[in-house]
Amino acid sequence: MNFGWGKAAVVAGLMLVGCGRSEPVDPNAGKAEAAAFMEKNAKAEDVVTLPSGLQYRVVQSGAAGGVSPDRNDLVKVDYEGKLVDDTVFDSSFARGAPAVFTPETVVPGWTEALQKMHVGDEWILFVPPALGYGEVGGGSDIPPNAVLIFRLKLLDVAPVPGGGSGVGTGMG
Repeated sequence: MNFGWGKAAVVAGLMLVGCGRSEPVDPNAGKAEAAAFMEKNAKAEDVVTLPSGLQYRVVQSGAAGGVSPDRNDLVKVDYEGKLVDDTVFDSSFARGAPAVFTPETVVPGWTEALQKMHVGDEWILFVPPALGYGEVGGGSDIPPNAVLIFRLKLLDVAPVPGGGSGVGTGMG
């Protein structure tokens, strides 16, 4: 594999880490709707629900036994993010340029999913608010307690030497 893309990785436009809001928000806004959506979606055909509450559906499987990233590896992905009303808030597909980042720098739902995916996998993620932007929302495009739906395709992984999928890191 050629990991030249990893050396010059700049994540322009991928704002999945967190966005601030200046106006106060109701911490309960959207909670009931999100819970109802996730409960109904869990019953849909081919939807897998993980213990964390993250749900996904496999669209395409990559090579069996292929590489899965650790939380600090560089990944190259194509994705589209939308709300349950089908409003698209971000898309690397539309930009025509994949995104490159480390799984530990995005919303927890993506961090969890990416570590389970293999190169070539394409999944639809259903990210509950607690694993997305939660009660704050994500800027003006993502309301508080929103369920996020992502079409996510893992294109490549550049492993970081000494990486690991464990929680936290040690310095010494």
